[in-house]
Amino acid sequence: MKRGLTRRLRAAGLAVLAGSWLLALAPAGGAQAAPTRCAGHQVRALPFPAGAVHVFRRHGYVCALTVAAQPGAARPVSVSVQARGSLPVTDSGRRSHRAGPVTVHTGHRCVRIAGSVGTQSVRTGWILC
Repeated sequence: MKRGLTRRLRAAGLAVLAGSWLLALAPAGGAQAAPTRCAGHQVRALPFPAGAVHVFRRHGYVCALTVAAQPGAARPVSVSVQARGSLPVTDSGRRSHRAGPVTVHTGHRCVRIAGSVGTQSVRTGWILC
């Protein structure tokens, strides 16, 4: 009998803990939190009508992700990062909100960033040189 009570209390405690994590991760008041799935600090935001590409840098790596301005029905979303002298690394698919993160080792090389949501897109030349 004591063993059953202990299991139920343990299960209830885990449920409360999981719920508190979900509340802690949710943006407050319906406000959209800045995307922080990339390590490092944000060095650029590349806005376009359907969303924005957020670019982060840390210790010789560049990370980017595309976030739709209006989450909703699944549509083509993509992000691409290319270090000069290398092939681009891309994440794309039919999604409702975001593509990425995509991380590339750049060292001290320039990068090209591209992102799209639906039919709208943004593309840079060589940046972060």
